[in-house]
Amino acid sequence: MTLRVVFVLMTLMGLVQTAIASEQPNIVWLLSEDNSVHYLQHYGSPNGPTPVIAELASEGITYNHAFSNSPVCSVARTTLMTGVLGPRAGFHYHRKMVPANLPDGVEMVPSYLRAAGYYCSNRQKQDYNVVTDKVWDESSRSASWRKRPDKSQPFFHMQSFGASHESSLHFKWGQINREALKTSEASVELASYFPDTPLFRYTQAYYHDRMTLIDSQIGAVIEQLKEDGVFENTIIFYFGDHGGVLPRSKGYTYEGGLHVPLVVRFPEKYKQFFPGDQNSREDGFVSFIDFSPTVLKLAGLKVPDSMDGEPFAGKGVSSRSVSQRNEAFGYADRFDERYEFVRSLRIGKYKYIRAYEHFYPDAMQNNYRYRMLAFTQWRDLYHQGKLNDPQSQFFKPKPVELLFDVESDPHEVVNLAADPKMRSVLLELRSRLREKMKTIHDLSLFPENQMIDLALDNGIAFGRKRSGEIEDLLDVVDIALLPWQEAGTKLANALESNNPRVRYWAVTACAAFGDQVNPLIPRLQKLLTDQDPQVCIRSAEVLGMLHKADPQEPLYRVLATSDSNAVAAAAMNAIVFLRDHHEYQFKIDASMIKASDEPLVQRRLEYLNPKK
Repeated sequence: MTLRVVFVLMTLMGLVQTAIASEQPNIVWLLSEDNSVHYLQHYGSPNGPTPVIAELASEGITYNHAFSNSPVCSVARTTLMTGVLGPRAGFHYHRKMVPANLPDGVEMVPSYLRAAGYYCSNRQKQDYNVVTDKVWDESSRSASWRKRPDKSQPFFHMQSFGASHESSLHFKWGQINREALKTSEASVELASYFPDTPLFRYTQAYYHDRMTLIDSQIGAVIEQLKEDGVFENTIIFYFGDHGGVLPRSKGYTYEGGLHVPLVVRFPEKYKQFFPGDQNSREDGFVSFIDFSPTVLKLAGLKVPDSMDGEPFAGKGVSSRSVSQRNEAFGYADRFDERYEFVRSLRIGKYKYIRAYEHFYPDAMQNNYRYRMLAFTQWRDLYHQGKLNDPQSQFFKPKPVELLFDVESDPHEVVNLAADPKMRSVLLELRSRLREKMKTIHDLSLFPENQMIDLALDNGIAFGRKRSGEIEDLLDVVDIALLPWQEAGTKLANALESNNPRVRYWAVTACAAFGDQVNPLIPRLQKLLTDQDPQVCIRSAEVLGMLHKADPQEPLYRVLATSDSNAVAAAAMNAIVFLRDHHEYQFKIDASMIKASDEPLVQRRLEYLNPKK
């Protein structure tokens, strides 16, 4: 082959690549932080006008049922960027003690796009729970598609707007400025679980105003796209990065924590990629695991097998296939220093929540959350006995299972799990959730310290290898769902298992039975000195709740002897739980804790020993 022929071929290949690039749409993600659908007029609220977002919707599609899989930033964003469920890969804890490695075959969506010729920019928030190399061409406060070296190059731009972040509600009493509000406090529609106080009304009105502010900031980005002559070549996604942010939303698997706004505007030249008409609303369910596959599909790229989601737009995606989707899976685990293990499954109008550590009230202390005045006022009113039953639920242990009809009960306060008429629905959703967790090899069945030691190199491969054990552990903790007559013998056997994780979840299941577990108390007391520190911690919690043993000595001992940061964080979580909700008196300081340098432990010490 002559050099001339090679040159001609290379030239032709370049022309083909340029032609392909010119047909690839630019894609922009615009994210408002920490807000659910409940604060936008576009989704039915009387407040929170967002005319720019409404204009985008008039030229695109509003998704009525879009869900973050996780109700907190780092977990949600890592899911969003990988298309992988957090508990399957090991990045489901917020804030990470040790970041997980991206498993073999898993990349973040900009990596695939950059390899295909896209310029990828992010302004600016990343907040990933995994070890990353260079994900973006640029991620900074000034990152922009405008910096791409070749103006004909397609781009993917992601921009986060922090005016709606939880921290925007961390004002002090002296900073309240009612005269500056644009939203009338009297017009605010408070959730039925909130106390109707001037502070709650002000906080929500202020938050509606924040959404309107973000709308204007989104408008500025759109004007830049128009100025650059790329608006009609750009598909724009607007969505919330998870739910929030008033109390009982961010961090929780209720609709307020998971149900996010999503509007997608598509130009005329790309409307064939979208299964729907302009200015329409789509009722089919989409989740964050679907966003990366959708972007790759729009760019004309293959969706990797590693992704858990399915495209909801792109060539070949039909309106019928999207409209038939009616399922959303959610997960919440450790949020900062506060531990919890909750999974949710919504199918159609029914929402099932399985609280594996149901004895932890939703109100358990998290220092960052309680910077919000509404949080602290709510707790004060509870202790003063001034709340009704729906308003008090937040401060009490949860049932093991919760079932809601979110159409008739949008605030999720009427638990239907014990209603005989709903038995078939309960069993169906329970079974579907169990199957989901077994299918993904849910890594939360391994306590965090063991997951750090065993699973962070490749969580997906580890879960697959240990799938049999994970299924067994799920069966053990689900003994809590059985009548005591069936559960007693199973628990007795599990408490004697050689596997510490079986013992751990057996102890956890015992908490569901209250005084019925009395025949097993000697076995539980024996586990206060178990060789596994997590078994000791959980045994101290359960026996402390039942007032069958003083939990202080075993917890002090674990803290003094374990060098595991995760074990220390779990023990301090138990101490705060037992002190605040079961009236045990603990005296603890850093000198008593071997892993006292762990930031999550320090947060607990700050709370337990406030500066005078």
